Amino acid sequence: MIANKKRPKADLYYNSEMNKRAVTMGLWNKVLAGARARRLFADGDSILLAVSGGPDSVAMLDFFAGQARSRRLKLYICHINHKLRGGQADADAAFVKELGAEYGIDTSILTADVKALAKSSGTSIEHAARNARYRLLSGTALKKKCGLVATAHHADDHAETIILNLLRGTEPKGLLGIPAKRELCRKGRTRVALIRPLLAVSRREIEAYLKANGLPSRKDHTNDDEYYTRNWVRKTLLPLMLKKQPRLREHLCDLSEKLSKTLP
Repeated sequence: MIANKKRPKADLYYNSEMNKRAVTMGLWNKVLAGARARRLFADGDSILLAVSGGPDSVAMLDFFAGQARSRRLKLYICHINHKLRGGQADADAAFVKELGAEYGIDTSILTADVKALAKSSGTSIEHAARNARYRLLSGTALKKKCGLVATAHHADDHAETIILNLLRGTEPKGLLGIPAKRELCRKGRTRVALIRPLLAVSRREIEAYLKANGLPSRKDHTNDDEYYTRNWVRKTLLPLMLKKQPRLREHLCDLSEKLSKTLP
């Protein structure tokens, strides 16, 4: 019997680098193919990246940083502190500021008192946060002269949104889920579009990308609270449905794509 030999460190390093390249190029190629099909961005564009510090936005930032030189992209980062999680939210902001410095990208750290906004407007925390987020992103994009704002919604978010709309009761338009591109704001002749380039990839692919490239990220523990219906859909309902139909995400994405061609 031949004794098992320890694999040389050089081989382990080689295999690790090969895996890193395979995972990286796999995600890049999917995102670029989706971007071409939907005309999300073009060479020379100025793009404001909405970076929370979570895994999804870190992967998006690293992707665009990898494309910037060859595609002559002008990149900016915007982080919004919603003042909802005290010291953790401040730590998220500090993390994103450090990320921006490491990548050499101009970074804006903005704040919004979401609790006060929700109280004054009589809306939910989630609704107030969303409105504040897009208002601040719009203003920053106009200030930085960016024609595009990119957020890190991915394929799982898309599927979750469709299921959530079904649970709440929806018109056919609700089955479109999250649009890959839409107008965010306009000022005079200046228009800013919102793009979601990571809709082409899943949460699992993003996690593999972060691991392969050794990229750190922050975790928002409020995303684990199943009191919020979206979190329950993500953590309980969708996994159960995927056990019965592993291709559910793809089916829902295909459905929304077909509907987008027929609905006004």
